[in-house]
Amino acid sequence: MYAMDLRGKAAIVTGGANGIGKAIVDALLDCGAQVTVVDMAPVTEESTENMLYVQADVSNSEQVEAMVERTVNHFGRVDILVNNAGISTMDYFVDIKEADWDKTMDVNAKGVYLCTQAVAKVLQAQGEGGKIINLASQAGKNGYRLMGSYVASKHAVLGMTKVAAIELAKDQINVNAVCPGIVETTMKHTEREIGGRLRGLEAEDIRQEDNHQIPLGRTAVPQDIAHVVIFLASTYSDYMTGQGINVTGGMTMN
Repeated sequence: MYAMDLRGKAAIVTGGANGIGKAIVDALLDCGAQVTVVDMAPVTEESTENMLYVQADVSNSEQVEAMVERTVNHFGRVDILVNNAGISTMDYFVDIKEADWDKTMDVNAKGVYLCTQAVAKVLQAQGEGGKIINLASQAGKNGYRLMGSYVASKHAVLGMTKVAAIELAKDQINVNAVCPGIVETTMKHTEREIGGRLRGLEAEDIRQEDNHQIPLGRTAVPQDIAHVVIFLASTYSDYMTGQGINVTGGMTMN
């Protein structure tokens, strides 16, 4: 059980069906929050008093508006938004396909813009402050081979975080970003396979490269990221806004 008490708070987590998103959902529930799980995957679970499942595309403004409205109708309010939904595509920069660029930017950047805008308006109307937490990446601070569209999208997330933090401060809405390092998820495993093929290496070679870059000697698990999200969702972070917090095992130190 987490020490942070989020009872009475309603949260939205995009991309919440698996990986880092699911770990965040589980952590929020452990803290007593009510959670809307938003994902592109078809909804198979039934909603309960504490959980609402919504299938939605975060890059579609109508679906985003409907998702937020459903959350307010179900829980009576929104207090926390976690913009976690994200995808990656890989290729050398000169070979990036326009369709891959557009898809990556739509989900990773446009999705953050649409969800933040929709939830911020609800938080402003409620007049009780709130927390917006964006999942960026160390790729929002550094450049990485084969990840041009992803890197660009995560730099955009950090830029939006700073602007929203400035503009929403008057409403006591904290806007921060978490910048994970290498996290063991299905997406990361796929990246190792694709990256290995493009570089003439095996996925295991990439995994070993990953571990050698990290001072703490291991890659992250989704719960490592969820712990920091919970801190940012709690009152313990009330005097923090506009930050991009690295959770990288020391791989990125700025």
